[in-house]
Amino acid sequence: MEPELNSKEMKELFKVIASLETEEEYRKFFRDLCTFAELKAMAERWQVAKQVNQKIPYRNIAEKTGSSTATITRVAHWLQHGMGKYKHVLQRSK
Repeated sequence: MEPELNSKEMKELFKVIASLETEEEYRKFFRDLCTFAELKAMAERWQVAKQVNQKIPYRNIAEKTGSSTATITRVAHWLQHGMGKYKHVLQRSK
């Protein structure tokens, strides 16, 4: 695991996120924590991950989401070679 993810600050952030209980708590916490641009980028990446997982061509994904092909390629890379949680959550969300 990357050292940055094991920093005291990151561990504390993840622990706080894990303590949230409802969708409303998540929404309010992330709105306070992030800018709209950051939230939009995360939501966009999630839409990209779902479509890459469905084997939709990158060009079509770019047209549907407005994502750059660089972002789509990066998400696809982490979907295939990351820590496995994209796949885990995609499976769970079916």
